[in-house]
Amino acid sequence: MGFDTMTDQEVWDIANPIMDNLMEASTCIDHGSHVRDFTERMRNIVTPEYLERVCRQYQAEKGFFTQRLPVAVFKRPDSVAVIWKQYFSKAPGEFVAEMVLVKEGGSYLVDHVAIF
Repeated sequence: MGFDTMTDQEVWDIANPIMDNLMEASTCIDHGSHVRDFTERMRNIVTPEYLERVCRQYQAEKGFFTQRLPVAVFKRPDSVAVIWKQYFSKAPGEFVAEMVLVKEGGSYLVDHVAIF
């Protein structure tokens, strides 16, 4: 089944636990857990050193992740982009959390993720 034939709820049901894990793993700076659902391309980018540097920087500036609210799902046959409204413990205001999922070998994997 392509992403374009899934309901938004089906996508949220897949995406939310993956993003929960990513946020918990980055809070703990746990590389193994953080890259668990990454494509090979993403694993090559997010080395243990890279993850630690990025996490230490955002935690110092923004604090930790707090509430996350669903905003939108953008479906394509081979991938889906998922957008949330994200809040932090120290930084005021609303941020964007986004993730692109693909399906490889029967698993849903993260091919891009960012918070800005």
